[in-house]
Amino acid sequence: MNQQLSQAVPSPMRKTFQLHVEGKNRDRVLDAVKHEIRKYIKRERRRDLPEGADFWDFDCQFGPTKEDAAVARLSALTGLINGVAAEGGAQFYVEILAKPGKRTPRPAGEAPRAGADDWDEDGEEGA
Repeated sequence: MNQQLSQAVPSPMRKTFQLHVEGKNRDRVLDAVKHEIRKYIKRERRRDLPEGADFWDFDCQFGPTKEDAAVARLSALTGLINGVAAEGGAQFYVEILAKPGKRTPRPAGEAPRAGADDWDEDGEEGA
């Protein structure tokens, strides 16, 4: 019963990561932090989706401390972490909460966005 419940209810990641750990290389600590965040996201995406949901979406907050955290996009987290590391920051706070997402169908008659398929062999955009 508990295993079924844990599969249905996502658990948020709320953590302050320290970048200065005595006796450890700062770059390796940074790599370990990124790995832990990616591992959490992969684990949450493996969970069973609730009925009516198409995918797992993520609400994220990022900042130097929990009190200063602001809303951030999941795709921007790595860049934000690299920014803190480049500035020499000692710590940062990350909050990631998985939520079920529903895709909205494209309105009838709307063309798909331009992509790689719209380019010809000469590198010019096709008509």
